[in-house]
Parts: sequence; structure tokens; C-alpha cells
Amino acid sequence: MSDSVKSTDLSYSQVDTDFDPALGGFLKRGFDIAGALAGLIALSPLFLLIALLVRLSDGGSVFYGHRRIGRGGSIFHCLKFRTMVEDGDGVLASYFAANPDARAEWEATRKLKDDPRVTRVGAVLRKLSLDELPQIINILQGHMSIVGPRPVVHDELENYGNAAVFYLKSRPGLTGLWQVSGRNDVSYDSRVQFDRHYVENWSLKLDLHIIIKTVPAVCMARGSY
Repeated sequence: MSDSVKSTDLSYSQVDTDFDPALGGFLKRGFDIAGALAGLIALSPLFLLIALLVRLSDGGSVFYGHRRIGRGGSIFHCLKFRTMVEDGDGVLASYFAANPDARAEWEATRKLKDDPRVTRVGAVLRKLSLDELPQIINILQGHMSIVGPRPVVHDELENYGNAAVFYLKSRPGLTGLWQVSGRNDVSYDSRVQFDRHYVENWSLKLDLHIIIKTVPAVCMARGSY
């Protein structure tokens, strides 16, 4: 795959973001940098502890970078603490072969409630959303924002249809309306509408509201798997 999805292989209307500022402009970007730096410093002991647990769980790599679509269709590696076995693709293919219902669940939601690839440590990290903490680095790199639509892969963006234009106007977020509104307990169509509503109604006040609501959402682990 090339480093951009601005091509004819996508059916939705494209957005020219080469000269347009990202959603929120310098105000949102400045808030992101300040918040990410503060978070990285404050959470550094937790980072080290989680990295050690992941490493000791099976001896594999600590981090995992998955190719996701960013603002304007650019491709970036979305960082996470590794929560799956190393040969995840092979394990998933075998699981689908034996469980056709699971394949249907995956095609509808891009998620599995009982994912055979997830390690024991990974299951805990996912439940508490701690696996996503390395995305603070993505924020500092300018690939992501503290608040925004969740980063998607190419196939998922095609499911957005005409609403993909709203996703492409913003940087993907570490948290967002979807996360504080039930996450995997809501339909994918609802997720798309959350993203559209966020972009159309963005304000710094809205970002702060979502950040505040993220804390109880994470603690309750609602819709997290």
C-alpha cells in the first residue's frame, strides 16, 4: 500500500488537506502537545511496568504498530502495547476456518468478543484501555490528537461512505465520542455518526468534556474488549 489513500480506489469524496489546517488548528495542536508531554512524564512509571509485563508474558516485542489512516488519507503506524500473540494473522485465519460465526462478527464490527489472538496480559490491558497509552507518542509526532475519531484501517474507512470526508478532516484521537458512548456496545453506523458529529461541532470545550468523560468510561470498562 502507498503512503496515501488519495486515489481512485476509494469511492467517497476526497478532501484536499495539503493547505487546509487540521481540525481545531493551532489551538487544538497546542493543547495536544502540552497534554501529551504532561501525560508522558506523569505516566512514565506505568509505561515501564506495562512494558516489563508484556515482555515477560511471552518474550515477544513490547510494542505493536498497526498501519492506520490519518488526516487527509496519510498512513501512519498507530502504536500500542502488544496484546496479541506474535503470529496473530495465522491464529485468526485458523479460528475463522473453524468458527464461521466469528468471521461474520469480524466482518460486521472489526472486533471479536472472544479473540483467540489476545494474551492474558493483553486482555487486562485492553479491558482498561492501557494498551493504547503509546499513542501519546503518535500525538507528539503529529499523527494523532488527544480527542478525535478512532484511527481506522483502509477497509473500515470504506464503510464510512460519504461520511469519510469528516474523518479525513481531523487527526484520529486517543479518545473520542465513540469511546465515551459505549465503544463496542454501539453499532459501527453509530460510530460513524459520532465521528461526523464531533467534526461538525468541534470546540475546545467539547474536547475537554470528552476527556473528562473518558475517565469513568475507562474505569467502568464499558464496551471494552
